[in-house]
Amino acid sequence: MPTLRTALWVFLVGFGLHNGDHARRGLDEVRDGVVWGGTAVAMITAVLVTLIVVRHPAAPTAAAVGGASIAVGVGAAHLLPDWGPLSDSLPEGDVDALTWIAVFAEITAAALLAAVAVGILRRHAYRPLIPHW
Repeated sequence: MPTLRTALWVFLVGFGLHNGDHARRGLDEVRDGVVWGGTAVAMITAVLVTLIVVRHPAAPTAAAVGGASIAVGVGAAHLLPDWGPLSDSLPEGDVDALTWIAVFAEITAAALLAAVAVGILRRHAYRPLIPHW
């Protein structure tokens, strides 16, 4: 099983490929809601990088939640038929193989990050850093 840092690097490659593909295709082709969704993913990514690099105790929990959320969100935005302002449906779009590869790279890498984080949480029996009242 890769380390959390290794999984983070893999995710950053997928994140970069996906966002680079959006830039390649032109941001004029993307709905504002999708751009804002991508901005939220970038902010989550910045938090995850910070927590993982400094080895913060909350890093595994944040990576589990963040990685899973990103995988589901990117999948919903790109793999489902057009469903609204947060949708950039690839099946209904005129996109090439590189776009499909970039999207699947980010989804797979985000899921890997979440899986590695969950493995760490289970192996070390971490408790959430939320106080019990």
